[in-house]
Amino acid sequence: KKMTVKAVKMSCTAPNVYTKVPDGGWGWIIALAFFFVEALTYGIIKSFGVFFNDLMESFDETNSRISWIISICVFVQTFTAPLSTILSNRFGHRFVVMAGGVLVSTGMVIASFARTVVDMYVTIGVISGLGYCLSFLPTVTILSQYFDKRRSLVTAAASTGECFAVFSFAPAITALKEQIGWRYSLLSVGLLQLSIIICGSLLRPIIIKEQEEVKAPPPEEPTETKYMLENEQTRTSIESIDSGVEITTSPSNVPGNTKAEPKNEVPKEHVQTLVENKSTLPEPKTKLLDFSVMRDCSFICYALFGLFATLGFFAPSLYIIPLSLSLGISKDHSAYILSAMAIAEVCGRISAGLVLNRKPIRKIYIELICVVLLSVALFAFPFASEFWGLMTCSIFFGFMLGTVAGTHIPLLAEDDVVGIARMSSAAGVYVFIQSLAGLAGPPLAGVLVDTTENYSSAFYSCAAGMVLGAVFLFLVRPCKVGLCQRQQQQCAEEAVMEVVLDLPEDFIEMDIGKAENSGKGCDGT
Repeated sequence: KKMTVKAVKMSCTAPNVYTKVPDGGWGWIIALAFFFVEALTYGIIKSFGVFFNDLMESFDETNSRISWIISICVFVQTFTAPLSTILSNRFGHRFVVMAGGVLVSTGMVIASFARTVVDMYVTIGVISGLGYCLSFLPTVTILSQYFDKRRSLVTAAASTGECFAVFSFAPAITALKEQIGWRYSLLSVGLLQLSIIICGSLLRPIIIKEQEEVKAPPPEEPTETKYMLENEQTRTSIESIDSGVEITTSPSNVPGNTKAEPKNEVPKEHVQTLVENKSTLPEPKTKLLDFSVMRDCSFICYALFGLFATLGFFAPSLYIIPLSLSLGISKDHSAYILSAMAIAEVCGRISAGLVLNRKPIRKIYIELICVVLLSVALFAFPFASEFWGLMTCSIFFGFMLGTVAGTHIPLLAEDDVVGIARMSSAAGVYVFIQSLAGLAGPPLAGVLVDTTENYSSAFYSCAAGMVLGAVFLFLVRPCKVGLCQRQQQQCAEEAVMEVVLDLPEDFIEMDIGKAENSGKGCDGT
C-alpha cells in the first residue's frame, strides 16, 4: 500500500513529458488555475477601491495618499518580474506561485490591523505586491507552454477571471463591510487569497522531448555491411564512368583496415553532433534569467510598446467617475458606466482569443490594429458631453482594452517577438520595463489634471502614449525579419566554410594524380 501511495504521489508531482505541445491535457487544469489566480490578484486590485473612503476616514488621509497604496503595489508587482523569472527557473513555477500566495495573504491579513497609511504601503504595497508578481507571471508563463494552436484563445478566456472578480468581489465586499466593518472584510479577503496556494499546487511542469524519435542509432554491424555494399557499388560505377564518385569514395576503396577508418569516423561524428545538439538544448532552461533578449531588436521594440501602452491602461478606470461627475452625471449612473466597461472587456478578451486562434494570420498585426483603435477610444473620451456619450466610449474602450490586455504578454511566445523557448525570461524583462510606466503614469496624469483643471488632459496624455506604443509595435515585425535575414546569411557563410574544411585530405591528391595521368596521356599521343 505504501508503494502505491508513493507511485500516486510521484504521478501527481512529476512533470508531464510530451513529444510535442499537447494543446490541452493537463493544460486545461492550469487554465482553470490561471482563471482563479487572475481573479485573486488583479481582480482584488481593481476591487480595492471599495475600501478607499473607509481608509480615508480611518486614517484621516487624502485621496491621493490612499491611492499610493495601489500604485506601490502595482509598481512592486511589475518591478520584481525578473525576480519572479529567476525564482521560477531555479525552483519551479509551482513552488514560486505557492510562495506568492502566502505573501499575498500575509500582506492583506497584516494590513487589516494597520494603524497608519504607511503600514498599508508596506503590507499591501510591498508584501502583497511581491506576492502578486510571484503568483501571476509564472502561471501565465507555464500556461503558454501547454498550448500552441489554442494559446491565444485559452489565455484570453482564462484572463477574464479579473473581470468576473470585479463583478462579484466589489458588491460582495461592500455588503460584507456593512455587516462586520472594513477591517474584518479585508481580513476575509486575505484569507480568501490563500486559495492561490491551491492553484499553484496544480502547476505541473512540462517537458517537451521532440528529438527522442531521432535517437535509436542503428547497430554497428549493419552499418559496416551497408558501407561495404556502397563501396561495391562505387567500384562498379568507377569502372564504367569517370566521375566525381571516384574522388569522394576513393578512401573506401582501399582494402583492409584502411577501409574501416572512414566507416567508423562518420558514424562517430554523427553521434557526437547529435549528443552535442541534445546537450545544448537544456542549457537555456538552466539560465536563471536570459538577458540575451535585450540584444533582440524586435523584443526591444515590443518592450517599448508595452512601456508606452501601459500609460493608456489606467486612465478610464481612475478618471471616468470624476469626469462623469464633472459633467453632472450621478454616482449611480457613473457606476453603470464602469460595469459596462468591465462587461465589454470580457467580450474583448474572448473575441481577441477567437481571432488570434485562427492559424493563417499574423498575430502581431491584429494586435497593432487593436492598439490603434484603443488610441481612438482614448481620444474620444474628452468629446463626450453626456451619459450616453461616455457609455459608448467606455464600452468601446473596454472592448479594445480586453483585446490588448489579454494578449500582449502571451504574444511574447510568438516567433515574431522572441518565441516560446525564451518567453520566461522575456516576460520578466518585459513586465519589469512596464513597471516604469505603471509608477509614473498616474502621478503624471494627476499633475496634468491639477495644472489644466480639466480631466480631459489625462485622457489626451494616455492616448499620446498609446500612439507611441503603436509605432513601436509596428516596428517589431520589420526588426525581426531583418534580424532573421542576417542570421541566415551568417549560417550560410558558416555552412560554406564547414564544407570547405570538411573536404577529405586526399581530395587534392587525387586531382593532382588525375592531372598527371592526363598529362602523360597527352605526351604519349
